[in-house]
Amino acid sequence: MSTSTVTPRRRAVLSRRSLWLAYATAGYNLLEGLVAIAAGAAASSTALVGFGLDSFVEVSSAAVLIWQFRSRVPEDRERLALRLIGLSFFALAAWVSVDALRSLLGSADAEASPVGIGLAVASLIVMPLLVAAKRRTGRELGSATVIADSTQTLLCTYLSAVLLVGLLLNALWGWSWADPIAALVIAGVAVREGVQAWRGEHCDDCAPVAIAETTGRTSGCADNCCTNREV
Repeated sequence: MSTSTVTPRRRAVLSRRSLWLAYATAGYNLLEGLVAIAAGAAASSTALVGFGLDSFVEVSSAAVLIWQFRSRVPEDRERLALRLIGLSFFALAAWVSVDALRSLLGSADAEASPVGIGLAVASLIVMPLLVAAKRRTGRELGSATVIADSTQTLLCTYLSAVLLVGLLLNALWGWSWADPIAALVIAGVAVREGVQAWRGEHCDDCAPVAIAETTGRTSGCADNCCTNREV
């Protein structure tokens, strides 16, 4: 929607959709985290426990989005919401890094976890659907917060893939080192995304939209983050 006008009615629809996508993300990740931690404790798997903790970080990101879009004027909360999501990226990187280092330095071998493998497969199905829906909504709405939250969900998709590969390699060949090495790479990406969210650079992913509610002129973005990017 780089050239079309987003009417007030359409913006209201997109805001409600963003809110419900955040509720869906929070609900799924809460369930995912509880299952992962229980399965990880049963199998002595630090990777599964870390994945469960990461799910709770994703819940915090969704909670920020819910807080923003429950406001009558969500755009007024854009800057603070972006920085809170940036902090959630940093928290995600910290959790993943600590868990990966514990896995690399630990001496205990994790047992095979069919529940964990099934959970990773389910997340690889659900998470990309949420990412696609958030990206479409965020770009049409011109919301950097929704775009940043979709990136958070995308990173969790990558972690699901990492978890699945690690659990399979451990179950089939006992290669317990593969998961934490890949997880450290994901942690580095999370730090980069956190810095971009903190600075408001996710605005670069927002399609410029026309705002013609009163003046008929267009603006570069539907929210305030594209105009004031001071750190």
